[in-house]
Amino acid sequence: MPENLLEPDSSGAPADTAAKSSGRPADVPEKFWDADKGEIRVDALLKSYRELERRLSKTLPLPEGDDDQEARSRILRALGWPDSADGYVIEQRHPLTGPDPDINRKLHDAGFTSRQVQLVYDLAAERLLPLIAEAAAEFEADRERQRLAEHFGGPERFQRIAREVGAWGRANLAPPVFEALAATFDGVVAMSRMMEKGEPRLATRGEPDGAPDETELRRMMRDPRYWQKREPDFVGRVTEGFRRLFPNA
Repeated sequence: MPENLLEPDSSGAPADTAAKSSGRPADVPEKFWDADKGEIRVDALLKSYRELERRLSKTLPLPEGDDDQEARSRILRALGWPDSADGYVIEQRHPLTGPDPDINRKLHDAGFTSRQVQLVYDLAAERLLPLIAEAAAEFEADRERQRLAEHFGGPERFQRIAREVGAWGRANLAPPVFEALAATFDGVVAMSRMMEKGEPRLATRGEPDGAPDETELRRMMRDPRYWQKREPDFVGRVTEGFRRLFPNA
């Protein structure tokens, strides 16, 4: 049957006419063929092979299967994976996020590099600690509210007193002082006593020598040691001062 000239030849590609005219085999690239000698340029072929070998030598050996643990280890070491978890060098960002041997072992087993492990600890200090602090503050506030509810005779009565004390405190105290007192059990009780007795009078009789008076107590409440740092000894002095001013409240 005559060949259909409209169909491609049986090889699926046009014939290499240049190769036929020069005698070069069709599977030999032109840059490797010496047309004058009619033979392969061995020097060019070797040069190309060496260049290819050099490039391949710079690449990492890829594992051939899931069980090729040695190949996996070679790749991880090239990326910065230490030989053991003890090889991690971690810069501590916060006292509460120091290196933990158990965590480091788990991260090492998972193939984490030193940079990745450092990132884990950095994220813990940056994102996790604020969440823990916020949760702890909420827990402590709930405990203080429960104490206040018990002190004032139950939740319903405390809610009513809380609104009254809050309104009085905002109207009579400087904002930093009010916020500091409103954040603790003793501070709320002290404001309640001041509200019930009106503006506290300066006590001049029966006071022990060196005991702070009303003016001194108000000055102490404006001190950052009271409303910002919450130093226990300093806060205790303020609380005891108000208790002394109102012994029968």
